[in-house]
Amino acid sequence: MAKIIVIGAVAGGATVASQIRRLDPDSDITVYEKDRDMSFANCGLPYYLGEVVEDRDMMLSATPDQFKEKKHITVKTYHEAIELNDSKKTITIKNHETGEIFEDAYDKLILSPGCRARHLGFQSDRVFTLRNLVDTDKIEDFIQKENVQSALIVGAGYVSLEILENLYNRNIETTLIHRSDHINKSMDRDLNKVIFDELEKRNIPYRLNEEIADISGREVTFKSGKTESYDLVITGVGIEPNSDWLKSSSLKLNEKGYIPVNEYFETNLDDVYALGDVIETFYRHTKKPTSVTLAWGAHRAAALIAENITSNSSSPKATFKGLLGTNIVKMFDYALGSVGVSESELSNYDYDVVEQTQKQHAGYYPSAEPLTLRVYFDKVTRKILRACAVGKDGADKRIDIIATAIIGDLTVDELRDIEIAYAPPFSSPKDIVNMIGYKAQSK
Repeated sequence: MAKIIVIGAVAGGATVASQIRRLDPDSDITVYEKDRDMSFANCGLPYYLGEVVEDRDMMLSATPDQFKEKKHITVKTYHEAIELNDSKKTITIKNHETGEIFEDAYDKLILSPGCRARHLGFQSDRVFTLRNLVDTDKIEDFIQKENVQSALIVGAGYVSLEILENLYNRNIETTLIHRSDHINKSMDRDLNKVIFDELEKRNIPYRLNEEIADISGREVTFKSGKTESYDLVITGVGIEPNSDWLKSSSLKLNEKGYIPVNEYFETNLDDVYALGDVIETFYRHTKKPTSVTLAWGAHRAAALIAENITSNSSSPKATFKGLLGTNIVKMFDYALGSVGVSESELSNYDYDVVEQTQKQHAGYYPSAEPLTLRVYFDKVTRKILRACAVGKDGADKRIDIIATAIIGDLTVDELRDIEIAYAPPFSSPKDIVNMIGYKAQSK
């Protein structure tokens, strides 16, 4: 009977433990989680703050008691891993409730410690980050107790944009600042214009190339010299991997502190795996290294790790074919999605681009709205490198189609051959995806 230790109990850790138990009824599985909660809906937290999701219990997928009762898995919250001794195959754990420090031995170790939010360093009880359910509860309690009427959102990644939209919809006056002029970096810069249009349509103030210089009470002083008052400040200025505690071990980290893994999610250490936000993996279609902090990869990794750990040693290993980084964000009336390498990574390729804007379904059918699809492809192989879609309706469908096309190893030209489900409420006889393929032929 193997002793399996999992570090981290959110998407990656909780899922891999559950998948192992599904395949292996006998192994001793212990999960250590440094925070209060396990297995919560990270991506839903802004929508709970916006009161779109009204029931807080919907944010919790499982509890330690449920894992123990239903799966015979021990989950210990408030237990932080502080050291890995790979030669002894032990993990040192600190119990934050009692202060006790102890060692636990493993046969197999799975690392899913995630990432933490970067902090601006200002000491203020009005400044918050949103990374977990504890953060969410603190923000919600503060909004209720302080009768929050105004909020400053710092940073313009997809989480910050979701928080801004949800607080605005909660009738909290919101302001957005960002330290550069490049917001929502998953999207092409020019296609982000609809975000600014949506902000201006609602008279939501925003300033680019702006940063906070000081915070005193409700008064926020900016590097531009402006001073403004806010009841609440929420910062989303990036994340850092929770890997500092691993630096004393022989585990390999990259220059940013992420854990490189191979196609089996194995690290450089025997019997040590890693998954989730903390890893460096690779793109499926280019094989170049990348770190993608999105939920799909964590869940796919969990299934593969569990399959390989529990399979017969003579069986071929299940391999991971890579990520595409498929993502989408809602910003009021618009959706903005992308797939493939980032805009900044395109310079590594000899590429061309084709773009089409047309209505998401038949133009004569009610609620027809413009949809833009842009596809980048390798000039020689014609393989798709990246795509972006933006519109009020249908962007998600087209990005999903392009993601599937990449997985199917289709060229940009072959997009013309994809048979889209057509009826006037859903698409056009020549869908925007097909039109990209036809246009690509001329290039």
